Amino acid sequence: MKRRDFLATASAGGILASLPLRAARARRSDVLRVAMIGTGLRGQSQLGPLLSRDDVELVAIADTQRVMLDKTLRIIADAGRRRPHVYGGDGDTGAWKRLIDGGGIDAVFICTPWEYHAPMAIAAMQARIAVGCEVVAGITLQDHWDVLHAQQRSGTPYMLLENVCYRRDVLAVLQMVRAGLFGELIHLQAGYQHDLRGVKLNSGSPDAPYGSGVEYGDKGFSEAQWRTQHSIDRNGELYPSHGIGPCAMYANIHRGNRFTHLNAFSTKARGLHDYIVQHPKGGPQHPNAKVGFKLGDVVTTTLRCENGETILLQHDTSLPRPYSLGFRVQGTRGLWMDVNDSIHIEGVSPPHAWQDAQPYLDRYDHPLWKRYAAQAAGAGHGGMDWFVIHAFIEALKVQAPMPIDVYDAVAWSAITPLSEQSIAEDYKTLPFPDFTAGAWRQRKPDFALGQAW
Repeated sequence: MKRRDFLATASAGGILASLPLRAARARRSDVLRVAMIGTGLRGQSQLGPLLSRDDVELVAIADTQRVMLDKTLRIIADAGRRRPHVYGGDGDTGAWKRLIDGGGIDAVFICTPWEYHAPMAIAAMQARIAVGCEVVAGITLQDHWDVLHAQQRSGTPYMLLENVCYRRDVLAVLQMVRAGLFGELIHLQAGYQHDLRGVKLNSGSPDAPYGSGVEYGDKGFSEAQWRTQHSIDRNGELYPSHGIGPCAMYANIHRGNRFTHLNAFSTKARGLHDYIVQHPKGGPQHPNAKVGFKLGDVVTTTLRCENGETILLQHDTSLPRPYSLGFRVQGTRGLWMDVNDSIHIEGVSPPHAWQDAQPYLDRYDHPLWKRYAAQAAGAGHGGMDWFVIHAFIEALKVQAPMPIDVYDAVAWSAITPLSEQSIAEDYKTLPFPDFTAGAWRQRKPDFALGQAW
C-alpha cells in the first residue's frame, strides 16, 4: 500500500490512534516551554510539580483574576524561577487567546472552568501547542467530537490530566488485574463521592474559599463562581473521570474493548438547599434558599462493555459524607474494594471472609511508584499530581503517545452529556459512541502510563 493510501485509510478508520504522535513545536527535547491557562486554586496546585522540573520552563500564564495571577507569581518567585509573561487579570475572558497567539509555547496546561476546556484545547491544538487538559474534556456531546476531530486533523498531542489513574492503590490493582489475580473481570464500580457543599457555596472571600458561606456565582469565589451553576442547570454524572479512568484501564477500554451502552438514574435534590438553610450565614430567608437545584443528590450511571463487563458509577457531592471513590474490581476469582481496604481471592483468602488488601498492594506496587515515590512526595492529591504531569512531560519530550490520550479523554468525559440525556429521556438506555471508529479492536492494552520513565 502506498504511504498516502495507508494514511488516508488509517485516518478514516481511527488506526492512527495507535501510532505515536509527534511533539508539537518542541524545539529540543531537554527543555519544554509550557504555559498555564487558569491560575486558580487547581492551577496553583499544579505549580509545584512543574516548577520542580529542570526540563520545563513556565513561560506564560493567563487568568481573568488579578488576585490569582498575583498568588501564582509569588509561588513562581519563591521557587526561584523566572517571571512568566502574564495575560489577563482585568476580567478579560479572551486573555487566553492572546497567550496562544503569542507563540513560543510547546505545551499548555488548561486549568479553567469546565465550559472553557473544549474551545481552549481546540485553539491550542490548531496552533500546534500540545494540550494537558484538566478534567473534563467538554460539556456537550458535540464538544467531544470537536475536540477529537481537532486532534486528528492537527496531530497535536492531547492528554487528559486524570490524576486518579496514578493513585498508588489504583495502579497496584492494575498490576493485579494484568496478573490475572481476579480471574476474568466481570464488574467494576467507582464514583465521585465527595461532599462539595462547602466548595460550591462560600462567602466570596479569596481567603476563605471553603465552607465560609452560602454564596455562588458573582458573589462567590473560586469554584463557587462557576461550578455551582452546573448543579442548578444540569442533572447527570457531572464528574466521571476520577472513577471511570481506572475502571477503563482495568477493562482495556479502547484497547480490545469499548463502552457499548449507558443509562443513568437520579435521586431528588435536597442536599444543597438544606445546606443553605442550615448554614450560620444562610437560613430559610436567605435569597439562595429559593434556588432550585436540578442535579440529583446521587446520580447512578451504568455502562456495559463489548466484552461483557458492567461498570457502575455514582456521583454524590451534595450530601454529608466522607470522601470516597468507591472502587470495586470483581472477577471470577475474587474482588478488591477500596472502601474497606479489603480483598478476597478464592482459594487464597479464608472462605467468605475479607483479607487486608495492604499486603497485596505492597506485593503488586507499580514500577512507577517504586521508582518515583520520593520525587512525588508532597505533591497534590497524595503525589498523584506529580505522576500525571510527569507522564505528560516525558511523553511529549520523546514524542510518544499520550498515556491518557484523546480517545480516552472524550469517551470518559462524554459520559456526562450521555447521562444527562438518559435521565432527561426517562432513564433511557443509550448506545455509546465509538470515538475510535473501530480502532479499539487493534489497539493493545498497554496503559503504560509512563512506566518507561
